[in-house]
Amino acid sequence: MSHFSQIKTQIRNLSSLQAALTDLGIDWKPGPEQVRGYRGQTRQADITIEQDNGYDIGFSWNGSEYELVADLQFWNQPLTVDRFLSKVTQRYAFQTVMSETMQRGFQVTEQQQNQDGSIRLVLQRWSA
Repeated sequence: MSHFSQIKTQIRNLSSLQAALTDLGIDWKPGPEQVRGYRGQTRQADITIEQDNGYDIGFSWNGSEYELVADLQFWNQPLTVDRFLSKVTQRYAFQTVMSETMQRGFQVTEQQQNQDGSIRLVLQRWSA
């Protein structure tokens, strides 16, 4: 018998999560929406990612962070769950850094994607 799994993350900012998913080319819908699971089971989520097999992936606020919600038996993504979360988390961190630096008056002067997947940023801020 299949059931929903909730996987904890360190994701706390919805707009950075949305931007991260968009950066990765993932088609998502804002919530609240129902994530579809085995035998018509559903869970409410703040972000829903529909899969071709009729079972969804979602991100749902648990009071302190956004959890990945999915029926893992029906995971139908090109990446494993761990790799998917790793990529989302990296882009989420990037989007959070970009948002925070802009709010504090910094500008990106250089951005470099390294071979190991890391991102190097050089920031500057002019003071009066």
